[in-house]
Amino acid sequence: MAPTADPTTPLWRAAQVFRLLSYAYAVYFQVTRSSELDRPTLSWVLFGALSVWTLVCAAVYLQGFGRRTEWVLAEVAVVVALMLGTEVVASDQWVADNQSLPTTLWATNATISVAVLLGPVAGMAVGAVVVGTAAAMKGQINLDLGRNASIVIELAVGLAVGMAAQTARRAHAELERAARLSAAVEERERLSRQVHDGVVQVLALVAKRGRELGGEAAELAGLAGEQERALRRLISTAGPDERSGVVDMRTLLARRESDRVSVSLPGTVVRLDAAVAAELDAAVGNALDNVAAHAGPQARAFVFLEDLGDTVTITVRDDGPGIAPGRLEQAAAEGRVGISKSIVGRLRSLGGSATLSSDDGGTEWELSVPGG
Repeated sequence: MAPTADPTTPLWRAAQVFRLLSYAYAVYFQVTRSSELDRPTLSWVLFGALSVWTLVCAAVYLQGFGRRTEWVLAEVAVVVALMLGTEVVASDQWVADNQSLPTTLWATNATISVAVLLGPVAGMAVGAVVVGTAAAMKGQINLDLGRNASIVIELAVGLAVGMAAQTARRAHAELERAARLSAAVEERERLSRQVHDGVVQVLALVAKRGRELGGEAAELAGLAGEQERALRRLISTAGPDERSGVVDMRTLLARRESDRVSVSLPGTVVRLDAAVAAELDAAVGNALDNVAAHAGPQARAFVFLEDLGDTVTITVRDDGPGIAPGRLEQAAAEGRVGISKSIVGRLRSLGGSATLSSDDGGTEWELSVPGG
């Protein structure tokens, strides 16, 4: 798989636009204030270093090379060093009356870079470092936010940019996961169609013809039938690990197939909430338990899944003798409707319905829930 694009690239690009603007302001500040300094020549040397660093950072962040922890921490170190360099070129009074030479606006680039790469907490921490460095030079912390809102600005920038980067990464990860899941489902369905059109149909034909021929062929027919059912279960249950809270109902029902239970599933995905699907599958299990307990040892069960869009319906039918007239009423009077009551209760709790019908040809449950 090719490497995925960095979802925070637009933020890095915007950050370099801010870097250019803050550098322009730093140039203005240097030009207008250098004559007030004790060592103006040295201040220009420091400003030259600032200019080179600005150019290098813009290049490496735009190209992607510098989007690493070591690089952004190096940027923090350079910013702090240039801020502290103000004490070397200016008097204590000048430091007390002015912001540091690189300017607080330019120093905010370090806060932004860390926030984009490492998130809001780290971004706010570096913002506090920038403000703390300025306070250390002045020898005091200015709590008058009406005159100096640097601390608020730095923390807000670190928080906002960090959260934006975090959101971009999460959205990108969800998009990639959805793309992988969609591709996996499409591939599974393609393979299922190929297997169904080839191997499964051949096995079904062998099983049918073997039973018709009888003798040793009947034994082969039985083996072919077992392999057909096993293969159907495999192609129905194989697929990606879905952890989003939505599952394919076909996957759960395919596991119910056995020698006495035939499962008929649609060719397309039937998506349901995982909790709803689990309860619906449990209700199907209850109905099959009823077949095993009351329909007789030779009875077979048939499970049909239908996706009608607004509803998902599962029919569980058996070919047993059916329920004798009055038997349900008698069981209810004796308090022996545990499984039936469990099925109805499950479906009602899901906002669905469970309908039981029976005649001489067998018993049928129709279980419906709202569609996904």
